[in-house]
Amino acid sequence: MDEEEIEKAVVAYLKKKGFKQTELAFQEEQQLNKNTNSRLDPDITKKILSFSEFETGPERYQEEYSKLRSWAYSSLDLYKHELLRVLYPVFIHCFMELVARGHIQEARAFFDSYREDHEMMHLRDLQKLEGVLSPSHLKEMEFAHSIRLSKVNIKMCQYSYDLLLQYLHKTESITMLGIINERINFQVSPGQPGSISDDAEVVTLVGSGPDASLLNQKEIHWGLLEDSLEERLEKTGGMVPDSEKFDGDPKEGEVDENKKSVEGGKQGASLKKQKKDKVGVATGKSSRTEGSTVTTAPRVKSELALPAIPAEVEHSILEDLRNRVQLSNVALPSVSFYTFVNTHNGLNCASISHDGSLVAGGFSDSSLKVWDMAKLGQQTGPSFLQGETDSPSSEHVLGSSGGRRCYTLFQGHSGPVYSASFSPYGDFLLSSSSDSTIRLWSTRLNANLVCYKGHNYPVWDVQFSPVGHYFASCSHDRTARIWSMDRIQPLRIMAGHLSDVDCVQWHANCNYIATGSSDKTVRLWDVQSGDCVRIFIGHRSMILSLAMSPDGRYMASGDEDGTVMMWDLSSGRCITPLVGHSSCVWSLAFSGEGSLLASGSADCTVKLWDVTTSTKAPLKEENKPGINNRLRSLKTLPTKATPVYALRFSRRNLLFAAGAFSKGA
Repeated sequence: MDEEEIEKAVVAYLKKKGFKQTELAFQEEQQLNKNTNSRLDPDITKKILSFSEFETGPERYQEEYSKLRSWAYSSLDLYKHELLRVLYPVFIHCFMELVARGHIQEARAFFDSYREDHEMMHLRDLQKLEGVLSPSHLKEMEFAHSIRLSKVNIKMCQYSYDLLLQYLHKTESITMLGIINERINFQVSPGQPGSISDDAEVVTLVGSGPDASLLNQKEIHWGLLEDSLEERLEKTGGMVPDSEKFDGDPKEGEVDENKKSVEGGKQGASLKKQKKDKVGVATGKSSRTEGSTVTTAPRVKSELALPAIPAEVEHSILEDLRNRVQLSNVALPSVSFYTFVNTHNGLNCASISHDGSLVAGGFSDSSLKVWDMAKLGQQTGPSFLQGETDSPSSEHVLGSSGGRRCYTLFQGHSGPVYSASFSPYGDFLLSSSSDSTIRLWSTRLNANLVCYKGHNYPVWDVQFSPVGHYFASCSHDRTARIWSMDRIQPLRIMAGHLSDVDCVQWHANCNYIATGSSDKTVRLWDVQSGDCVRIFIGHRSMILSLAMSPDGRYMASGDEDGTVMMWDLSSGRCITPLVGHSSCVWSLAFSGEGSLLASGSADCTVKLWDVTTSTKAPLKEENKPGINNRLRSLKTLPTKATPVYALRFSRRNLLFAAGAFSKGA
């Protein structure tokens, strides 16, 4: 091998390790050597070549990973669970490095030898990586490409971190050290190792942006809007004079609150929660208020210009709030379930208005249908929602039983409809589709008003804000967007997720939105700046549903595996997991006062969880080892064979649910 090939080998090594200054110095020296006709020593040449082959040989990955694995498994039990966290990211990057270098057979043998170690925690990821069979696949496959461009965050105590570095240097595991140095960000904490129960949230892809720990240090103004309708109800003991109710146009702050109260599951919830706090204050004891944070929830200003609310709508909302049923672990809600029949697997989504009077369904044939419960109630027989589309131009369709079924058909999309969302007052309906558009419909005019174009790929979810007028959407293009009804272009674009953004949810004060993604993370975004202010890590599969507590302090997220997690927005930490569902969690909803959480799943059940007790206990005991902080399940409500598509607490705390009957469920 001549000097030119040796020079290329050295330059390639320096580039791989990122030694840019050394590379420049080496090239300058080589140029000087060429000018002086100097020759390299043959012994040095041999050493350089042997080192290059030793460093890049495919057997090095297998050998060093095997030794690292054996060392980690044989470590002291106190540190073992933290050291084992390093193996998964090292494993997948060893595999992809082998593929990138063209060692396909060695890569497959390596993958098959050690995949069993990681199947329990990362089965879906491994199934995707099975399809990587050539270097080109690393660029073409979205998942593999994202991993190659991202770093992994690993939480570890100082002792475990020192042990790992000591091992790598002592054994001269250059290949493993290089991968760990390039692909892993360690979040080292002082003291003893953390609990094994924390393992779910200690390893995650974070992308090329700011570190998750830095993002989660930003201040969050999670409280309710100041001078809100809830506050007015509290101050007046729940009674508002008629003169105040119809006293012309409400103030901007009132409008905001009013509108906010309008939103059943989120805003109305806040209203109820504040009302509940008022009761706690009146009794002079905080036993009940302790579990509920409404009374202590700070008040914040809105970052959005809030729309006005009609006086008659405000009156209706106040009436609902005064008649709201107080729910608790001993006072569970009544449930009304709407079942779609004869949908022939064509129903993709369902949505329920805030008072339960309207139910919408989005179908694979690109149609959107809305049922008026008042019209259904006038008929005899059970209130089943027919999904037949034999006569698309007709508003009335006969069911199989011969009874007339009334619905309004909205047509306009050119692809399957994946999401629908009613405005807080029920006068508008949003829908999103695989045709990459969002459409605004009037439920009064029964017509399409606007078609919003901005996303480049299918739009998986769209949600009205608690005050109406504004809405958020999320898409396969990995972005979420903020819109207003009066503009055809988005106001903000939130980019940062590493995969599809599958669901979106507004915060109770409208200053933030949360997004759940297939990258297994939930992010919280500032609506005004468009910046990500929180990353929530812990899910082991794609996130399918989100819900915000009425006081804005907590968030719940549900994933494909059936796990639901409760998060504290201030700290960004998971305060308690909810374990019980056996399949995808498609919908979540907080009760009006925030004491209960309802979860609807593909396992054909609705579960009710005690939020107040469960969020209080972990705060006191989170630092104690061995504490099993799990939300207390109050009741499981099974359906016969109907997966639960949607949940909604009305402003009076009646729980509505909807789903499509499935014989195979």
